[in-house]
Amino acid sequence: MGRQSNEKPPEPGAEPSTLELDAMRDGAPRSNVPVGAKRQILSGLNTWQRRVLTLTLAILGTALLSALNMPLPFLFGPLFACIIAAVAGVPLKGVGQVAVGARTILGVAIGAAITPAVLHELPRMMASVALIPIYISVIGLIGVPYFYKVCKFDFVTSYYAAMPGGLQDMVIFGTEAGGDVRALALIHATRVLIIVTLAPIIMIYGFDVALDNPIGAPASELPLWQMGLMVLLAVVGWKGGERLGLFGASILGPLILTAAFSLMGFIHSRPPAEAILVAQFFIGMGIGVNYVGVTLPEIRRDVVAGFVYVLILAALAAVFTEAVVYFEAGHAVEGFLAFAPGGQAEMTVLAIVAGADLGFVIMHHVIRVLFVITGAPLVARLLKVRPKT
Repeated sequence: MGRQSNEKPPEPGAEPSTLELDAMRDGAPRSNVPVGAKRQILSGLNTWQRRVLTLTLAILGTALLSALNMPLPFLFGPLFACIIAAVAGVPLKGVGQVAVGARTILGVAIGAAITPAVLHELPRMMASVALIPIYISVIGLIGVPYFYKVCKFDFVTSYYAAMPGGLQDMVIFGTEAGGDVRALALIHATRVLIIVTLAPIIMIYGFDVALDNPIGAPASELPLWQMGLMVLLAVVGWKGGERLGLFGASILGPLILTAAFSLMGFIHSRPPAEAILVAQFFIGMGIGVNYVGVTLPEIRRDVVAGFVYVLILAALAAVFTEAVVYFEAGHAVEGFLAFAPGGQAEMTVLAIVAGADLGFVIMHHVIRVLFVITGAPLVARLLKVRPKT
């Protein structure tokens, strides 16, 4: 597009003139620069500039929520700051492997919680674990018709949108089967977002749980060799899991290795509090970045469909939580967190700050995701869900 002349004001979205660019650099009032010019300049940022912008907004969101004394500022600060910016059209960019690496911290935290005492409690968990296949089946029987009949998605997209597995896994499987990749990404991102947002409110006002449990000892109180061992287990577990094709390798790989070292008596505590906060920060930012480029039609269709579906899932989770309590298979808070259809990482954070039984909660989420990831392609094949030609 050519540059606009001085006789004619630029069209919305037009490339800014040299004069306009100079004015912006020289600190001219923002009102003198057309909105289209601002967007054009933002869209011209390179990858690293977009990442710096994203990190800056996430840090500002964290600082604001901390100043307001809001719960979980390191999770919700970057989450809401990035969502608002993404919906406003700011070209955010995630930090790639850095964010994935941050998830290894939670894998180590979970693994450190698996001790001989937890193993003795496994028989107690079996009754509630047995509910997971029923839970997933009910979700499928309700969710697929909801997306297909009510929301009018194609059958492939409906099937993978209904399955409460990992966001990335369901998007990949659905895309390979010919589903709508953008719709799947937005629906699952909305599922995780709403669960992460509502769960703390339900825990505070529904279960009277204060989300102020210490997330870990400060780094200054932990032996250097312990922290060094945790870093080693995180990296080896993550990369080794990827080489083996382990789903959720960034969490499950470190989890498995750390659990083994915990059971052998080499790991005695969770990662330092500072590390847990870093993990929260990147999880929140990652959820927000998923909404980059969202349009109003997508909000009306995909995001609203995902929001309503979360309400359905929440009702189902409440029923199964009651079943856990009724059969005395676990406490109400653990049952709620175990069956809440959020991501492993997000539920780990909430279990830690709530002081819940981390082993109980994560055992259920790992088994749920395992069932969905291994079962979804098999069920799809039985239902003749095939890639589009």
